[in-house]
Amino acid sequence: MRPSTAVSCLLLAALGGGVTARLLTPGPADPTPAASMMQTASDAALPALAAAAPPPAPVAGSPMPSLAPMLERVTPAVVNIYTKQVVRVRNPLAEFFGGSRIPQERVQQSLGSGVIVDATRGLILTNNHVVEGADAVSVTLSDGRTFEAHPIGSDADTDVAVIRINGTGLKSIPLADSADLRVGDYVVAVGNPFGLGQTVTSGIVSAVGRSGLTGLGYQNFIQTDASINPGNSGGALVNLRGELVGINAASFNPRGSNAGNIGLGFAIPANLAREVMRQLMAYGEVRRGSLGLDSRDLTPALAEQFGLAKGSRGALVNRVYRGSPAELAGVKPGDLIVAANGQRIDSAQALHNLEGLLPVGQAVRLDLSRDGRVVTVSTTLKAQPKEVDGQQIDPRLSGATFSDLPERYRQQGLRGVIVSKVTPGSRASRNDLDNGDLVLAVNRRQVTDINDFRSRLSAPPQSLVLLLQRGSARGELPMQ
Repeated sequence: MRPSTAVSCLLLAALGGGVTARLLTPGPADPTPAASMMQTASDAALPALAAAAPPPAPVAGSPMPSLAPMLERVTPAVVNIYTKQVVRVRNPLAEFFGGSRIPQERVQQSLGSGVIVDATRGLILTNNHVVEGADAVSVTLSDGRTFEAHPIGSDADTDVAVIRINGTGLKSIPLADSADLRVGDYVVAVGNPFGLGQTVTSGIVSAVGRSGLTGLGYQNFIQTDASINPGNSGGALVNLRGELVGINAASFNPRGSNAGNIGLGFAIPANLAREVMRQLMAYGEVRRGSLGLDSRDLTPALAEQFGLAKGSRGALVNRVYRGSPAELAGVKPGDLIVAANGQRIDSAQALHNLEGLLPVGQAVRLDLSRDGRVVTVSTTLKAQPKEVDGQQIDPRLSGATFSDLPERYRQQGLRGVIVSKVTPGSRASRNDLDNGDLVLAVNRRQVTDINDFRSRLSAPPQSLVLLLQRGSARGELPMQ
């Protein structure tokens, strides 16, 4: 069971699993087999920041500049990505007429784009949703060559994935420092929209640091009016020097992703993609930091209760976990977090989003409103647990593994923890827990995440009743 994925009108361009951009022309021939180039993290040096290059040169002596010289360097490094996934489906008509009840297999194809960022090792940045769930991934270069791609790692919560191809004569794009981007800077998007082939669109940076978009995980997007359509996902957003400033990720259209672009496109900043890539190469996963606190949005009633000024905004701390970075820094329940590392915090979700974008060991400076004055504290983020063994929480949960909800579901307002694994024959299995169950509450007290789940059971209760959502049904399950 997966939580409902009913998202608002913000739709991912060319989703790898979900809404896919169908091929409009025949796909490439079967990928050329390529030897795996998987290697250890020790040699995973990442591309350095690019040195500044001159702006596009005039064409034929004309004072009118052209993007063509820059694009001649960029486009060979932007690739088309084709995925295949075998899906098992039932044929109700065949069953009705006495046919086989064995599920039939169907091959589902989708497409997207990617960017070569290391030509020597064939490393390609793309979106997680482009390659998620794929049984086979092939990459076609601008010169027509096609290669089998090998997964290095992916992070669903930032929608970044790294794949590798084994090829010679590859071209790469240098990564820029995306922190230097300003609203109004010219940018160019390169990708494979609707399967038409490599396409270039241009525009400006409309906003930076964009967040609060439903269903898209941790967010720090570059917003642009350069056209980003289905199939552009994973493609390059470059500046006029031909440096990679972002990985195209999503577009917004109230009529759906296939209705076309209306000038609201979003890209993952190069700095964030670089950090995710570094961790995927080093650890095989992304290790996120945590402050170790729970917070909630500030309502007018809460502002009055805590003596805060009318119109105050921030994340109101309602719990600080023992031994957490927040406790060590002196954060207390009732504090209002108004800024973190100089970035304004308007809500609990904004604070959670900022935490999720920072790695373990990152120093954080918090500005707090406490008793009518501003207090500044500093701390260092600790590892944020992603899953926990039920045996460590309560013997009645032995045999079950519990995991945090993917961030894209939290963005839709869902809270709780997922039962990610149940060992057959275990106590949890005998208690009727099942893979995919969503735990919403413990003994009728709501659960928000793994930390909260563990806290609720820090002192084992005499009776343990879980409120579960299984598929579309909800119900209470006593644990014996």
